[in-house]
Amino acid sequence: MTLKIPPALVFLLFVAFMYVLDRFLPVGEFDFFGREGLILGLGIGAVCITMVALIQFLRARTTVDPSLRTKTTTLVTGGVYRFSRNPMYLALLLLLLAWGLWLGNAFNTLLAALFVAYMNRFQIAPEEEALERLFGKEYQQYCLQSRRWF
Repeated sequence: MTLKIPPALVFLLFVAFMYVLDRFLPVGEFDFFGREGLILGLGIGAVCITMVALIQFLRARTTVDPSLRTKTTTLVTGGVYRFSRNPMYLALLLLLLAWGLWLGNAFNTLLAALFVAYMNRFQIAPEEEALERLFGKEYQQYCLQSRRWF
């Protein structure tokens, strides 16, 4: 699997796109009661999901770098991975949603949806193919039991 753009860089590009959209699109601004609390909740949730996922990978002694498939030694299916096959990408999505709320432009939700579409096509699909080749039936069974995002 050859990754063209690392997931962290994709995330940062979408953060920048959201900022540019907010600054230059003259419509779509919004505000609502509890927005700050929702931003905080999404941010804290993202950090917690990331930490738990990273700890699980470290305990399993496998790589967190999706470009190093040869170093993938264990299929992690418990903990947060019971609920999402991609909790780290889910955390990035939650951060994008929090950023979009912070900026206060409704059109940023479209960019968050594009992030999901991009990740599904160019990041997750190749990873899933590699994991299926590596773990076979075990991975297929895991896919039946756990959702891709949430």
